[in-house]
Amino acid sequence: MIINRATMHIFKHLYLLSLTCLVTCTACAQNAQQNDIKEELAHQKRALATTLVLNNEQGIIPLQKLQQLKIASINIGFKHAKAFNEMLAHYAPVDTFETDTAIRDLKILSEQLKFHNLLIIQVANQVLAHQSVLDFINHESANKHVILCGFGTLNQLALVDKVHIPIVWSPDTSEVAANGSASGIFGGIAFSGRLTENVSPHYPSGSGFTTIKTRLGYCFPEAVGIKSANLIEPIGQIVREAIAAKATPGAVVMVVKNGEIIFEQGYGFHTYTNDVPTRTADIFDMASVSKITATTLAVMRLEEQKKIDLNETIGHYLLQARHTNKEHIKLRDVMLHQAGFIPYIPFYRHLNPDDLSRDSSAAYNVKLADGRYLRSNYYQDVMWPEMLQSKLQSPGKYVYSDISMYVMKEVVEQQSSEPIQHYVQEQFYQPLGMYHTGYNPRLRFLKDQIVPTENDTSFRDTLLQGYVHDQGAAMANGVAGHAGIFSTANDLAIYAQMLLNKGTYGGEIYFSQATVDEYTSKQSTVSRRGFGFDRKDPDPKKEYPSKLASPATFGHTGYTGTCIWIDPEHQLTYIFLSNRVHPFVTDKLSDMNIRSRIQDAIYKAIAEGME
Repeated sequence: MIINRATMHIFKHLYLLSLTCLVTCTACAQNAQQNDIKEELAHQKRALATTLVLNNEQGIIPLQKLQQLKIASINIGFKHAKAFNEMLAHYAPVDTFETDTAIRDLKILSEQLKFHNLLIIQVANQVLAHQSVLDFINHESANKHVILCGFGTLNQLALVDKVHIPIVWSPDTSEVAANGSASGIFGGIAFSGRLTENVSPHYPSGSGFTTIKTRLGYCFPEAVGIKSANLIEPIGQIVREAIAAKATPGAVVMVVKNGEIIFEQGYGFHTYTNDVPTRTADIFDMASVSKITATTLAVMRLEEQKKIDLNETIGHYLLQARHTNKEHIKLRDVMLHQAGFIPYIPFYRHLNPDDLSRDSSAAYNVKLADGRYLRSNYYQDVMWPEMLQSKLQSPGKYVYSDISMYVMKEVVEQQSSEPIQHYVQEQFYQPLGMYHTGYNPRLRFLKDQIVPTENDTSFRDTLLQGYVHDQGAAMANGVAGHAGIFSTANDLAIYAQMLLNKGTYGGEIYFSQATVDEYTSKQSTVSRRGFGFDRKDPDPKKEYPSKLASPATFGHTGYTGTCIWIDPEHQLTYIFLSNRVHPFVTDKLSDMNIRSRIQDAIYKAIAEGME
């Protein structure tokens, strides 16, 4: 049930897809394609059934504690190493190496691997018959974790009879087997194969370990009962309509069903110059999706640790709020947007010329964008005091406000004793494997990996690429409770699956089921909201976020043109990422109802698959 989602060449060949074009197929061709998919699924099932896990007494497979691993993948003679490595990279950063069996080359490689603590070694074509390879494996396994991943006839296992590192072995040498083995190492699929004959004294008939699925897998929609054409054609048509109307220059759409990524496609380009095609691994500005992927997660964790009580007040946690109109406001009302805060404060409009500089210095160390700096401590000296002194309007009434998450970010930092950008990395993103998620991505990633947003002519006088679009968040050094997170579709899918799993992912527990249920369910008597999370609107006339979504659906949208919606009743996650604010802000994405129409199409595909 595994596809190499990076290349997806079989998938794209079957459906004649390109990045921006979908060719309409005849009914006859579609039937032929369905048959091809059925054959591919049967091949995947056979490959999985015969794949073995040996020497796994310590339960190393599937991998856990990703944040502690520095992984290297070494290919020695396997022809599908590229597909294998690309699948590994969906789960964790992996450095890749290729070598032959020469002793000299293996010695050089060993020196290059000294800073890695987990090696995944691919072998095929009787490579294990070379004593130099066995010596290399034995040497590296003396002080590192090593997983041997082999492809080919089972009699090769006799050559490693005295090697007791974990082994994943597939008699199938195809790319399908490569993808399955790589995914299974991380728990994307479960292994249960057994030897059907005696291979050696250490590997008798019946040998093999059963593993469990702990992370997302990647498969055809047909594997979960949905026709691929029912997703590809309707979704593609809607996104192309948006691009043609210049609602956004490009987008990424992802669908996750039953713990499997079944659809993932990039459309259009980063900008209207059509220079850089949109890739599924592109990093987008999440805007208000930051509220649930950063601040709310932190509050959930701190509440479980009894460091935060939502029934306590702002003044209880923040001394600065004492003797202000914020002092007695309960955190639960802040999280529900019913504290009476004004919607937002346009801080950037209050700046004086001497607040900004074209050059960085000790006096101007807040980088707003390339060539644009704000004077140091402006947030602490001006913005935060202004928020604390801002007026209240109709406490108890639902008014969506960014001020709420500015406040909760301050509470999180006070109670965790750590900057929120570090806290969420350490507590969530790194252990979950969300390696492309975080604040201020230009500190960690190449500029070209990040989709540009607005050509800001009113504040920063530059095209924003890797700097948060929200002006207030930018003035807070890119780190705010309501905005500032950048992420990818795959990372958001991991986040969503952890919540669908009621707080567990990758064999680790992040939250109790009770905490997940509490925050994602309706908690307000005056709105549809959960704590931090937006939810399905109960008014059927509003059809928000989708007329077909179940009442249990929760998630959030983002001003830059993003959304994530999670439906526990259907075990479904829908992710839409775009930069609808490029080159300038437009409301066409909402006016054309693009995000909701795509979500409707997904539910229709599910329903049609059940017929």
